[in-house]
Amino acid sequence: EEGLWMECVVQSTGQQQCKAYDSLLILSSDLQAARAMTIISTMLTVLSLLILCAGADFTTCIENEDVKPKVSLVSAIGLIVAGLLLIIPVSWAANNVVRDFNNPLIPQPQKRELGACIFVGWGGGVLLLLAGGLLCCFSRPRSGGSSGTAKYYSNSASAPSKNYV
Repeated sequence: EEGLWMECVVQSTGQQQCKAYDSLLILSSDLQAARAMTIISTMLTVLSLLILCAGADFTTCIENEDVKPKVSLVSAIGLIVAGLLLIIPVSWAANNVVRDFNNPLIPQPQKRELGACIFVGWGGGVLLLLAGGLLCCFSRPRSGGSSGTAKYYSNSASAPSKNYV
């Protein structure tokens, strides 16, 4: 079993032995690209979440209320790009596995099957795309002249006083 970070062998007894790749240079170019895209996706996700926290309504990192939706939109775009950067190498690897599995020229012991990490990668990518899309929808500037400030009135000032007997 091959992965992005290590290669594992399952023995006939059911035990699994994994070994990290010895060198980056022995990896194929598609595996190197998949590693790079996965790392960039992870870093972009963390950066986007930090930007989102800085621009959230409940924080005071950014005082200007008109800028906060723009910061949220930047974070949303970062999450969408991170989702795409995760889905692309996962789909690429899945395509290679299916192509090699259906190739009659490849011997049976060298044929691989789709593992759980493929489905986890697809799920993570879809969640990133969904989060970015929802954030895009909800990061609209506020309309109205109050510019996000709420005015509070006391109950005694708004209601006429009544005398109860």
